[in-house]
Amino acid sequence: MAEARNIEGADGLRELVGEQVGTSDWIEITQDQVDRFADATGDHQWIHVDPERAAEGPFGGTIAHGFLTLSLIPRILPEVLDVRGFTMGVNYGMDKVRFPSPVPVGKRLRAHLVLEEVTDVPGGVQIAHTITFEVEGSEKPACVARFLERRFE
Repeated sequence: MAEARNIEGADGLRELVGEQVGTSDWIEITQDQVDRFADATGDHQWIHVDPERAAEGPFGGTIAHGFLTLSLIPRILPEVLDVRGFTMGVNYGMDKVRFPSPVPVGKRLRAHLVLEEVTDVPGGVQIAHTITFEVEGSEKPACVARFLERRFE
């Protein structure tokens, strides 16, 4: 199990700029998870939800939605970072997101997090992370995202 790195406040964050601060635990992607994501988003494309048809398709089986992978960020972030000294944090957005390779259903993902930048904003800081999702056994990452969050004192 991944152990979150303890960081105290804005100064602690600034000390880590440019570093890979951690790696999450492996997360298995299941067909049930993909189906529930399809129901939540209305994206029922056959490459995600039809195992029989997808077996004959370009990926040899169903694959996770790219946005499902991206939606795992709130799950993995506290596994990697335990940031203290703030009263709350909010997702602020994405600067850039790419999906270089698919995530086959049944495979496992984990995320590597690099703290890129800490910028002062009114009442707190904005943090930019590069999060790279690795697919077990694959050379190419499934997702590379520059994620922005804000933490308020």
